[in-house]
Amino acid sequence: MQTKQDWEWLAASSEYQTAIAVQELLREEKWMEASEGLAFLIESMGKSKRLSLKSQLIRLMSHVIKWKCQPGLRSASWSISIRSARLEIEDIQEEVPSLNRNFIESIWDKSFSRAVKNAEEEMGMKCQLTSLSWEEVFDEKYSLLAEN
Repeated sequence: MQTKQDWEWLAASSEYQTAIAVQELLREEKWMEASEGLAFLIESMGKSKRLSLKSQLIRLMSHVIKWKCQPGLRSASWSISIRSARLEIEDIQEEVPSLNRNFIESIWDKSFSRAVKNAEEEMGMKCQLTSLSWEEVFDEKYSLLAEN
């Protein structure tokens, strides 16, 4: 019988192995243990998606900050990184609908702070921006083609 600590460790180290362990318990008709394992597996998978979304949001914000602070250095790779991060966030939201705008807004300020630090390190200068709006991050177009 798996303990709570066993399930926590297994789910954190390998979602696949957790699923295999749950499958084995189902074959053995150990419903309660399987249910507990599934609960830890679901929690682990949700945590992974939340961390992934947060990482993509920080990457997206960092590139928007660089775009706004260094207009003379804008590049296609920045534009592509912005578009790519937006698409990754959309994909995560399709998989986990609870990671919606409300969730993003709940991590917005902390993500912005981290994005500023990352952008400042990359730019080699202080960022004068004090905030980014939803529209700046998710709706504005960032393309070198739009400037021509």
